Amino acid sequence: MNKVLIVSILLVLNLNAKEITVAVAANVSYAINDLVKEFNVKNPNTKVNITLGSSGKLSAQITHGAPYDLFLSANMKYPNDLYKNNYASTIPKVYAKGSLAYFSNKKLDFTKSLNELLEDENIKQIAIANPKTAPYGIASFEALKNAKVFDNVKSKFVYGESISQTIMYSVSATDIGIIAKSSLFSKNMSKYKENINWKEVDAKLYTPIKQGIVILKRTKNKEEAQVFYDFIFSKNAKDIFNNYGYLIDE
Repeated sequence: MNKVLIVSILLVLNLNAKEITVAVAANVSYAINDLVKEFNVKNPNTKVNITLGSSGKLSAQITHGAPYDLFLSANMKYPNDLYKNNYASTIPKVYAKGSLAYFSNKKLDFTKSLNELLEDENIKQIAIANPKTAPYGIASFEALKNAKVFDNVKSKFVYGESISQTIMYSVSATDIGIIAKSSLFSKNMSKYKENINWKEVDAKLYTPIKQGIVILKRTKNKEEAQVFYDFIFSKNAKDIFNNYGYLIDE
């Protein structure tokens, strides 16, 4: 094959290649690689760049001109605000529902209730997401307040700016943490076992964590953004979300 033909093929490939940048809430960081890999099976010419962070900070970046094409939030509030203020071109739609779990790699007795564990005098620090920036922090606060334990343990809180940072604190620094259940299905966390290292927080204690997606108005790749958006609601994507412990509306 001569050099001219090789160069021509490369030019065609480059012309066909497209990129999108997706702002992704930290709790989805565990599933996003599998989602992108599955997306690229049918869309090999679309490169998907991922920016991870707390939903609050990502939303603020969007309002300040960050070049994102789509936003997968950890709640509906930030997508709704963006849509109302003309930053999003699609009506916010729920793509998954998240759940809370309490986790520790210490030798704790998980037959005890959440209240008993958190109030134990040997529990000095509790990792929890900052409710000012992380929707999972809002849900955690609500759960602990409804469990009538918040006021007794709030002095023990160690705040993570995102749920990912909260998980890191839970694993390496604090005695216990309130984290995203989805993280426990990741490769790094799958060694921890239910009822030994973690338990689900009673879903009745907090408002369901409905996570929303929008396509952003500043996208320059509308077609590719729409294709990725549609993929997120496909059966294959739903199966991946299910595998990471999310609840999905059929």
